[in-house]
Amino acid sequence: MNLWDFPGGIHPPENKIQSTRRPIQSAGIPEQLILPLQQHIGEPAEVLVEVGDRVLKGQKIADVKAGLGVPVHASTSGVIEAIEQRPVPHPSGMSDWCVVLTPDGEDQWCELNPISDYQKLEREAVLGMIRDAGIAGMGGAGFPTTIKLRPPRDRKVETLILNGAECEPYITADDMTMREHAAEVINGMKIMAWILRPSRCVIGIEDNKPEAIAAMRDAVQNTQIEIAVIPTKYPSGGEKQLIQILTGQEVPSGGIPADIGVMCHNVGTSVAVSRAVCEGKPLISRVVTITGEAVQEPGNYEALIGTPVITLLTKAGLQQNRLNRMVLGGPMMGYTLTNTAIPVVKTSNCVIAATAEELPAPAPEQPCIRCSQCAEVCPMELLPQQLFWYSKAAEFEKAEHLNLFDCIECGACSYVCPSSIPLVQYYRYAKGEIRNQRAEQLKSDRARERFEARQARLEREQQEKELRRKERAKAAAEAQARKQAEAEQTVAQGEAVDERAAKAALVQQALERKKAKTTPTAAESALAGQEKPDIEALEKQLMQAEAKLNTMQGMLEEAKAQQADNVDKLERAVAKNHDRVQRAQQALADARKQMATVSESSSSE
Repeated sequence: MNLWDFPGGIHPPENKIQSTRRPIQSAGIPEQLILPLQQHIGEPAEVLVEVGDRVLKGQKIADVKAGLGVPVHASTSGVIEAIEQRPVPHPSGMSDWCVVLTPDGEDQWCELNPISDYQKLEREAVLGMIRDAGIAGMGGAGFPTTIKLRPPRDRKVETLILNGAECEPYITADDMTMREHAAEVINGMKIMAWILRPSRCVIGIEDNKPEAIAAMRDAVQNTQIEIAVIPTKYPSGGEKQLIQILTGQEVPSGGIPADIGVMCHNVGTSVAVSRAVCEGKPLISRVVTITGEAVQEPGNYEALIGTPVITLLTKAGLQQNRLNRMVLGGPMMGYTLTNTAIPVVKTSNCVIAATAEELPAPAPEQPCIRCSQCAEVCPMELLPQQLFWYSKAAEFEKAEHLNLFDCIECGACSYVCPSSIPLVQYYRYAKGEIRNQRAEQLKSDRARERFEARQARLEREQQEKELRRKERAKAAAEAQARKQAEAEQTVAQGEAVDERAAKAALVQQALERKKAKTTPTAAESALAGQEKPDIEALEKQLMQAEAKLNTMQGMLEEAKAQQADNVDKLERAVAKNHDRVQRAQQALADARKQMATVSESSSSE
């Protein structure tokens, strides 16, 4: 098998043998389990239970309903004691929302749905099982496994890699997993290979793990899975470095392994996949290395997710009088642990209880002497010295231009620096500031978009308002023009000799109409004085009233169509004219009746 090398790298003391002298032990059930709602990259899960609920082992207690993430399960049966903020594993010592579970000691499983032959199912169904089991990467940042197992269609995975290098000093969780659970490791890889259909499957293991290599070689017999024994060099367990060793290909800057047809998973993740599909069990436990000279029985423990770290330290025989510093993770990429109440999560792999001699405090930072050792050991071939200057001077744009985000924060540069400069801390600070600036820029862009949308809406409303005003003005002008036309018509008919006379005639007509309301009609007068009614005059009066009513109704309909301001006024005018027409009709009818009576009387005589 051809192997390649990657640039740089170092050989720190391994300190692994201390924790591999005894088999993996069960950590048991603690008095209390603390289950953070966010144990991986992506969105935090939403709680599905309430305080006081009794839950079963493996029961889903929180889930991500939208976005990137996986569910959280109860690690054992018990009662939900609280849903509150508790300290969680983080370099800042921050607190986050957690579900606090008090075990009842029964360790009663919920109903499981194992699959005897997953190949009879659709691949999407198996991916759904892996997702519902809450599996996220157990060797790195905790990226949801199902997301990685769904590469873009234009990026066919040709090589599937299981990372068993475990290059960081002290950590032996993967080593012991491969020794004792080799069959499950291989079975999980078979499931992932069935989903991805790669042309090559390979497991990379450093040559300082002979027992694990032997166990894995026995497990892969009669399969096409390759076991690649690689030289021990830190950080050969880095995803990009292992890919380069096994394939000779480099992941492009800013890219992901799928860009070159490669996918990499951790051996612990493979075991979790096997258990999820073949046994129906969700991810509720993991192997954690407890080591360091301040514990009497260093070793690896199968710990339930949510187990407080102090429980594992106590089981390993913590010696408080010798303890100087605790580290979560390895000495190269881990961070100082200040609170032992934090829980084990899906990405927890090691806790180091070190004495003062074992991990002494770092020396004071001195000025850079430009020795270039940091550049020589950088596995990503970056320029650590320049990145340091730009990060320290807050010239983040220049640092980003030098591929700051390609830094894997392996700590090799800090390890060899003779000036004791904590280079990785500067890079982490710069990355954090750049991310904050991007987030602020995104918020600013969204605020600007909302403001521009509001301004456009206000302008649109103002334009619509102005349009309605113009339409009302046009309607008023047309009404005035009609009045003027009526006046001119009156002049033309000779009823008035000039414009003033025409207006006076219109006023006179209005006065006559008003007077008609109170003055008895000809029919009424005829009835009162027993005089012969003037039918012709009554008919003319009715025709004038109907003509006026029609005119007013036309003006009302036009005003309504144009949403004019005088609609109410016109409605009142139409109602009055309607009453006037009814009175005129009644008067004409009465007059005609009277005429008929008079005619009958004359005939009788």
